[in-house]
Amino acid sequence: MPEAYCRAVEAGQITAGRLVQAAVERHRRDLREGAARGLTFDPRAAARVLTFFAHLRHSKGEWVAQRFTPSAWQRFLLASIFGWKRADGFRRFRRAYVEVARKNGKSTLAAGIGLYMLVSDEEPGAEVYSAATTRDQARIVFDEASRMVKASPALARRLTSFRNNLHIAETASKFQALSSDWNTLDGLNIHGALVDELHAHASRELWDVIETSVAARRQPLILGITTAGQETVSVCGQLHHHAVSVLNGSVEDDAFFAFVANLDRGDDWTNPAVWPKANPNLGISVKLEALVDQVKRARAEPAAQNAFRRLHLNEWISAESSFIDPAVWSACAGPRPPAEILAGLARPRAVYGGLDLASTIDLAALALIGLPEAGGPFEVYCRFYMPEEVARDPEKRRRDRVPYDAWVDAGWITATPGNVIDYAWIRKDLERFAAELSLLQVGYDPWNATQFATEAQEELGLEMVPIRQGVISLSAPTKELLKLAISGRLAHGGNPVLAWQAANLVVRVDHNGNVAPTREKGRSKIDGIVATIMALDRALRNEGSPLSGSVYSRGGLAAL
Repeated sequence: MPEAYCRAVEAGQITAGRLVQAAVERHRRDLREGAARGLTFDPRAAARVLTFFAHLRHSKGEWVAQRFTPSAWQRFLLASIFGWKRADGFRRFRRAYVEVARKNGKSTLAAGIGLYMLVSDEEPGAEVYSAATTRDQARIVFDEASRMVKASPALARRLTSFRNNLHIAETASKFQALSSDWNTLDGLNIHGALVDELHAHASRELWDVIETSVAARRQPLILGITTAGQETVSVCGQLHHHAVSVLNGSVEDDAFFAFVANLDRGDDWTNPAVWPKANPNLGISVKLEALVDQVKRARAEPAAQNAFRRLHLNEWISAESSFIDPAVWSACAGPRPPAEILAGLARPRAVYGGLDLASTIDLAALALIGLPEAGGPFEVYCRFYMPEEVARDPEKRRRDRVPYDAWVDAGWITATPGNVIDYAWIRKDLERFAAELSLLQVGYDPWNATQFATEAQEELGLEMVPIRQGVISLSAPTKELLKLAISGRLAHGGNPVLAWQAANLVVRVDHNGNVAPTREKGRSKIDGIVATIMALDRALRNEGSPLSGSVYSRGGLAAL
């Protein structure tokens, strides 16, 4: 039952990270307060699913033919997902997101959940699918379920297996593998979907098809199981962000179950004492000796380090590490959304800008930075611009793996009519900001923007300052941006486009240790971050650095 696991986590008997502790706290809080929202925990329903799992058997490895005894964290998941009910008596949780390091038994657990939903969930005509980007990946969970059926006489008597399908004739229920390249996705009536390795999904298409296919069911469950990914704007990254928001209490979603097992900020990834945070099955399906051997290699090889930390410690680390850790950036959202940040900049307060016009057929960005008030953070407000036709192009969304159209609809990106950016829209925003704010200077990349900047200076009265895109000009503000983020002296309002680009930020380093953003990652965009760096450059060169030991405080600045 969940209570035993909760007590062990709270007492420190189980080493758990902050987000797992938050999942425990959420369960405890809902036991106290959930009734007011029509939520109750049904111990009999929780016991029912655990009893079902007691009849399952492992099909391979060192436990082959042995009974599948869920470990403590798995019992917490099962009892929580299937034990919580709504006021109408049906299950509370309709979506579940489970993120743990690899080899922690995710696929085996998912296979058991699929069989339970097929056999014991009392859903007529249940359709259960193991889903992934490819049929082979989808078959991992399905094949595990098939082997479990063969190893269990009780299940084998009730279920019929035929190629890629398990079914129960008398209830017209089935369990099969489903992939995004399957040609019959339309017309599904899903009761249960087990979406494996979400981090490998390049787009939301399969997840969205599944979500739209459960509307006719009384208590459907979509379960996403994954290890940490590399792309924070992927469907996995979006669900991870939602899960974290639900667990930390900033978003209320009573139908969403979240369990995220990862290291905490500041943990030493080489220290075995913290590894159980990401590996709740450490000592069971995850062997300590194997991790010790792999960490030795990871210490010596940066590429191996990234893979080890992502796959075995469940840290969101890109293949080419970001200059700013996405977790650090996320922690700097601050209490105010972007609209409130902009309103705050309108008070008598020094504001500096940065403008990156980039290409007329892609993204452009305008960033504003307000100096700290009363010991507060530097506040960043960023606007993005994109041609309407490009933003709505499905091939562009697929290639860049980001939801441009959704960002336009949500107001995060301004779409200008046509297939090229209409700079008049940017000029209109600059005119507004010049009138409403104490906008003292705007730094800009002179490539492709000199005429625009000259007209803005002459007609709007703005002081436009060209900033060359090299290490001499950008090293200091780039390093300062990282310092501000790490120290918590930056607030950006949680802009998802800016967060995506912060995760994309990779720097080139010269022989003196100077750095500058590089645009050599192909499809990854950093326009908003570059604009922010230029705005920060103007602020700090004119106002001075708030941090001791800043490169700005030591003099020797090169002329631009």
